[in-house]
Amino acid sequence: MGGRTIRDGWHRFCRDKRAVVGLCILCLEVLAVLLLPLILGLDPYTSDLTAGFWAPPSAAHPLGTDDVGRDLLARLIYGGRTSLLVGLCAAGISGAVGVPMGLLAGYRRGPWEFWIMRLADVFQTFPSIVLVLCLVALVGPSVLNIILVLGLLGWTGIARLIYGNTLSVREKEYVTAVRALGGSTGTILWRNVLPNVISPVWCALPLRAGRAILSESSLSFLGVGIRTPQASWGNLIQYASNLAVLTGRPWVWLPPGACIILTMLCLQYIGDGLRDALDPKYERTGERR
Repeated sequence: MGGRTIRDGWHRFCRDKRAVVGLCILCLEVLAVLLLPLILGLDPYTSDLTAGFWAPPSAAHPLGTDDVGRDLLARLIYGGRTSLLVGLCAAGISGAVGVPMGLLAGYRRGPWEFWIMRLADVFQTFPSIVLVLCLVALVGPSVLNIILVLGLLGWTGIARLIYGNTLSVREKEYVTAVRALGGSTGTILWRNVLPNVISPVWCALPLRAGRAILSESSLSFLGVGIRTPQASWGNLIQYASNLAVLTGRPWVWLPPGACIILTMLCLQYIGDGLRDALDPKYERTGERR
């Protein structure tokens, strides 16, 4: 993609106000979880025995303390590090696996198509949350293991998107011409096929990141994901399983819940903006779909 094409795509992205707002909020979230602990000196692991357990919000602890006296604001910010890392890395792994698999299945056809699509069918046959629960229980609930499990189980949807578009693009005249001139399979896939089939993936990857954050939150809520003392938005919401906390201490579980919802909305808007900005058909139509 040339510099002019990138600039044009960026200008089109900036015209989508929701996408720009979503990108700004997501960047602020990333900066907050990286810089605020250094600026404010937050410690998510040390108990404040002076404030006590389940202390309400105060000047010393803006979100109060948890059941062992740890600062909930510090745990919310450190939990954001974990949840965002899981979501973004899992989406990246899903894309890195799904895109080449879909390209090979759609362009090479034959045995490649059969085995890749049947493998995708096998992955999609099992209920996703059950499969994730089993694999995480098998390999252990560390951050790295959860990223790998969610990333490797999320490639099928992206592969099917690429596969369906590749089936159409491989029969286009320009692809046939390059093939007749002796272009290699790698060159055709990289220069002629991929740029024309990748736009739906830009919408799917942010959604995949949001689903990974939700999956991690579900695992942590069920007690088989990220475990304390390590913080994540999921295991902070787990406090809401206690009826007394759910009804009497909303400041404990509402902030992480709001962070998850806000992050997912931002990822949705960013995906929609990228899809429209990088769609090769955008210049020909001159309007958003």
